[in-house]
Amino acid sequence: MGILTIFLDRATNLKDKDTIGESDPYIKFELEQNNFVGDEDHGEHKSTTKENDLNPVYGETFHYNIPTLDNMELTVKVMDDDILGDDKMGKCKIKLEKLGLSGSPTPLREKVYNRVFGDDSYVFLTLTYVE
Repeated sequence: MGILTIFLDRATNLKDKDTIGESDPYIKFELEQNNFVGDEDHGEHKSTTKENDLNPVYGETFHYNIPTLDNMELTVKVMDDDILGDDKMGKCKIKLEKLGLSGSPTPLREKVYNRVFGDDSYVFLTLTYVE
């Protein structure tokens, strides 16, 4: 068994999904092992919500206990917290086994929303994996 540690630093240039005010973003992590027969879900984590902030800073850490990095895929969803239902602001998928993770921190800048006009949206993470 190993421990995957995710440090969520910040998100930038998020798209505003609210018609009144600005979005209230939070980040949701879902970890899944994509097997040839039957995928295995390793759970999800959710950050705090940052009110009216399209460039939120989190500084939060999350941990997963997992058997291996083989076929592991981390889905990062940027969501807008709303009373009537949360809106998706962006998303990316990261194939962990391709990153060569170790106990040394690996910084990542992942695009979660692609704009035709203007700056794209990104999340900034640092990942480590210790067996």
